[in-house]
Amino acid sequence: MLFLLSLFNARQPMRHFVLLDTQERCCALRHSREQPSSGNWIEVGEACISWLGHPLPAGARVTPVVKHAQSARPLAA
Repeated sequence: MLFLLSLFNARQPMRHFVLLDTQERCCALRHSREQPSSGNWIEVGEACISWLGHPLPAGARVTPVVKHAQSARPLAA
């Protein structure tokens, strides 16, 4: 029964995160559905083990999606 219910529940996709130290070097990699709450975890498009101990490549960070308030009024043309 749980299997059937799991087919209809929408799951969030797994996301990739890296932990940066004070010098902006990668200390750890993590795959999870939500961003870790403690530490300087940054979301990246993919995780590469060769980043450990090095700064992140220029295009690795994922740009956060900004959600606008639904109560905002449209601008007049």
